[in-house]
Amino acid sequence: MSNKDPLNWMLSEAIGSLARAERLRQQFFVLQSAGPRETCWEPPIDVLETDKELLILVALPGVDPEQVEAVIQDGVLVISGHRTLPAELRNARIHRLELPQGQFERRIALPVGRYAVSRFAVNGCIAVRLAKS
Repeated sequence: MSNKDPLNWMLSEAIGSLARAERLRQQFFVLQSAGPRETCWEPPIDVLETDKELLILVALPGVDPEQVEAVIQDGVLVISGHRTLPAELRNARIHRLELPQGQFERRIALPVGRYAVSRFAVNGCIAVRLAKS
């Protein structure tokens, strides 16, 4: 930004702050069903469907698929777990921490049907496969 136009600089900074705040708002939410105001974050997903299955890709780089729970409750797929910093990094100086840490949960309404649930890791994502019965 030019030093000659402080108004444009201030507007640009304000817009950038609003964009960052909106990204945080979309990533984090308060989980109503958990304890008193337990804060969770919501990982981004892609949902794909074929004749034989639904495939949900959950962006969870660094999370072990065995540590992710995927259950169907009343027609809603609930994907939950916890992301923590690796033990060897817990005392490191943090310069930037953009990947959310802590408890996460994502709820996805499913089409009516019966499904067999499995999960696996693929390209930094956890894939949840719902085979149609």
